[in-house]
Amino acid sequence: MKKIKIKPQKLFNVAITYLIILAVCFIFLFPILWLVLASFSKTGSIYSFDGFFPTEFSFDSFIRLFTDTELYNYPRWFLNTLFIALMSSLIGTTLTILTAYVMSRFRFKSRKTMMKMTLILGMFPSFMTMTAVYLMMTQFNLINQQWGLILIYSAGAPMGYLTQKGFFDTIPSSIDEAARIDGASNFKIFIKITLPLAAPMIVYTLLSSFVWPWSDFILPQLLLKNKDLYTVAVGLMSLDDTEFSRFAAGSVFIAVPIVIFYFALSKFLISGLSAGAVKQ
Repeated sequence: MKKIKIKPQKLFNVAITYLIILAVCFIFLFPILWLVLASFSKTGSIYSFDGFFPTEFSFDSFIRLFTDTELYNYPRWFLNTLFIALMSSLIGTTLTILTAYVMSRFRFKSRKTMMKMTLILGMFPSFMTMTAVYLMMTQFNLINQQWGLILIYSAGAPMGYLTQKGFFDTIPSSIDEAARIDGASNFKIFIKITLPLAAPMIVYTLLSSFVWPWSDFILPQLLLKNKDLYTVAVGLMSLDDTEFSRFAAGSVFIAVPIVIFYFALSKFLISGLSAGAVKQ
């Protein structure tokens, strides 16, 4: 058998690559590990840790999270977040899919101009519009209203329609033409033909529209002043320094549904993203 000789330079490059990968994994995973361990801390305060990690562990933080609700009503915050995220996801997905379908299948005046404008507007960070959003919500009496948040999330969702448009572009237009010859209307083609083919993209859009309101802090902090209307992100930030283990427990628990959804629907996510990629 011939001995395979590995050049020192190649070996060095491989070693450096693995070191970089390990360093990146450490940077991303260490805070998560620390937060999970902190959620099981028995003392509760971050200042009682001996070094980076707690020394005594218990489930008290998770138990108090759902039982001690007089000052910090985590179950109510969780249900508020779930309601806002679900409604925003459903409405936002409907608007995004409709926008993407129209931009993909129909040709009309100013279509390209509208596409360029949405692309440019999407480059600006959302916090630049916070003052305008607050004044608008004040005028419509939507401060301290969960539907005000749902309206903002849903209205902003169609701005990211390009991935969905790329998916619809991959569906041959000859299918639509054949259906029209048989007497089908545009609406019937969309409902009976296009939507069943777009199932992976719909699942991807639902999840991506769900994640934003589920984890957002800035907009709920700006618009929700009543403690009973808080989302989880705003509620956890209102905890005292002595309640850090409860903060960590709440952060860990709020991540569980997202992780479950992603793993359960990963097949649809991958197929939706790959099919929706913009092709030249």
